[in-house]
Amino acid sequence: MSIDAEQVRRIAHLARIGLDADEADRYIGDLESILGMVERMRAVPTDGVAPLPHPIDLQQRLRPDVVTEADQRDLFQADAPAVAEGFYLVPRVVE
Repeated sequence: MSIDAEQVRRIAHLARIGLDADEADRYIGDLESILGMVERMRAVPTDGVAPLPHPIDLQQRLRPDVVTEADQRDLFQADAPAVAEGFYLVPRVVE
């Protein structure tokens, strides 16, 4: 796919990236190689290939679901400016 400097400037404008004329010319080759790679990837037959959640089929190691810290709610809420029934009270911001 061929791309010109005007298209590069248009893409930069849409992405809110400031480019001068020299920079736009430098990015033409980079963008053309990226678009070429996408075209090559589209040419690969992927019918019958199931999508993978991760490229490596491993089980996630999980830690045991146990309590490791003591309940310190009362200690923490003692420093709060306003508390009621175990909840922190904050000023109303939505009318």
